[in-house]
Amino acid sequence: MKAAKASLGRALDQPDPAVRFYLFHGPDEAGSRALAERLLKGLAAEKFAMLSQAVKSDPAALADEAGAISLFGGRRAIWFEPASDEVSEGVAALLDAPACESPVIAVAGSLRKTSSLLKLAEADPAALSHISYVPEGRDLERLVVELGRGVGLRVPPELAQRIAAGAAGNQAIATQELTKFALYLDASSDNPRELDPVTVDLLGADSVEADLMRLGDLALMGRLDALLEELGRLPHGGSEAIPILRALQRRLLMLVPLRARIERGESVDGVMTSMGKALFWKDKPLLQRMLSAWPAERLAEATTRVSQLERQIMLRPLADEAALGETLVTLARAAGRKR
Repeated sequence: MKAAKASLGRALDQPDPAVRFYLFHGPDEAGSRALAERLLKGLAAEKFAMLSQAVKSDPAALADEAGAISLFGGRRAIWFEPASDEVSEGVAALLDAPACESPVIAVAGSLRKTSSLLKLAEADPAALSHISYVPEGRDLERLVVELGRGVGLRVPPELAQRIAAGAAGNQAIATQELTKFALYLDASSDNPRELDPVTVDLLGADSVEADLMRLGDLALMGRLDALLEELGRLPHGGSEAIPILRALQRRLLMLVPLRARIERGESVDGVMTSMGKALFWKDKPLLQRMLSAWPAERLAEATTRVSQLERQIMLRPLADEAALGETLVTLARAAGRKR
């Protein structure tokens, strides 16, 4: 069944023992993952990772694993990500099983309305599904304030705007930033502190990621010659691929909702003006050029490609430098193509 927005918090913090399958999906994958992590705490369970491929090849394995009693006595929750229709048969077996010791948590990206996995999760009373959309504007700022409150920070509106812009709608990134500020200020729920501009200037991601962001920006602007020059300066054998890809993801996540507004009829100038102080003044010309060069469909393709590359590098050995360079050059050529 679908989780109602008003009751979602309670469903995560005080989970119903009758629910054995949770599906978090939608374009905001970081948001889905954050909700799944919150559920894990509500269940007071340890994460037991299971590969989607294992469920696909042996659908009965999921129900068997969920029905098994933990050898170490503690409660666990089975977690697989990314989830897709290839695990539908396994989830169906789970929902039909006579008993379930361990609930199953699945994190997916965007699913079609015709998705067999989504239909299972929405139709069965022993399942719960929720779709996460990338927050925009005031919603994103309110989210930052709420996340800050959770770690003991009182976040003023102007700093909420700045953190929201830096996180580009990614809850995981915003949470990491706020947690870092809270540790620095010795803040907690029992000892709340006011977040100040000096702390954000000193520790904020926007103060240390400019260099990481540069390669992705050159690619998105179609500046192939400058990009190739910068790639040639990367140290060989380094581990820069993941932080560069994550910086690029932040930029893409910033562009996606803005471009969607443009395609709904707003002007580029109007969208830029509406961002106000949330956008650093030096970034405005750069973002204007990107928004003009990248239609929504291409931005979606670029976001998917970058996310897939990050997963590939993290999950199995890959020539990081070559894979990173190939992806950035492909984006630069795409940016230079006429629509």
